[in-house]
Amino acid sequence: MKVIQDLYPSRTDPEPRIATRKDPVVHTDAEPDGNYLLPEQVDAYRRDGFFVVEDLFDRREIDALLGELASLSARDDVRNSETSITEPGSGAVRSIFAIHTWSDVFDQLARDPRLVEVARHLLGDDVYIHQSRANMKPGFRGKEFYWHSDFETWHMEDGMPRMRAVSCSIALTANHAFNGPLMLIPGSQNTFVSCVGRTPDDHYKQSLKRQEYGVPDEASLARLADEGGIAVPTGPAGTATFFECNTMHGSNGNITPFPRSNAFFVYNSMENRVGEPFSGTKPRPEFIAARENIRPL
Repeated sequence: MKVIQDLYPSRTDPEPRIATRKDPVVHTDAEPDGNYLLPEQVDAYRRDGFFVVEDLFDRREIDALLGELASLSARDDVRNSETSITEPGSGAVRSIFAIHTWSDVFDQLARDPRLVEVARHLLGDDVYIHQSRANMKPGFRGKEFYWHSDFETWHMEDGMPRMRAVSCSIALTANHAFNGPLMLIPGSQNTFVSCVGRTPDDHYKQSLKRQEYGVPDEASLARLADEGGIAVPTGPAGTATFFECNTMHGSNGNITPFPRSNAFFVYNSMENRVGEPFSGTKPRPEFIAARENIRPL
């Protein structure tokens, strides 16, 4: 088996380290054609590590997705599956992973050119779905999710070699500044923060509810936030946020009466398919990190 060099070591040293990114943020020099992506959006993605598109999906599309999500959440086979993650304490469904495999409606959404063509351009390659899920943060009791870089986790626990993946979060309900929305640190995509603590096997069973490994240290987070600030993309249902795989992000808890639901798709370059986890642990399940029968969308 070909040995892949670990360009982003983490969870090995007793102290965290900050390293400069070794991959481009945008993997092509070509100008977007303007049908699905605008030059100013590419510029924002390169500069900030994300950009936001309001009203990418209309009310009719969102209502169909919400209805499908309600139906899936009520199904015993979905709720009892390992792909469903519940809130600590309350038992309410927090996430349904591999959502596109449970539903033709979400499968069609994952393949929508408004998403796929953006990912193809930013990554400069054909793409596949590395991960998909629906996230539900109920009113009054939706829990926070601490700051993290997705790439650090995907690199260490899934074996993603390089920073060549993009996430899209689609608001299925209004994302207000007060109901636990996504928060991002602009410019943080250019810095890799290594984490402390060797990863135990089957860490995903605990980390999807509350993460303890792959968590950046407070000093590094403070430095990134001092340099870039904190952005809180808000918008009505149908808003989409595209963000780079190494952009530091998190979300507060939701103690308001207003629930927050999002559909989430990760597009990875076909040239960046996952291998053996760099943490030395066994690979996480297919519903978290696709590695079998990979085909371009």
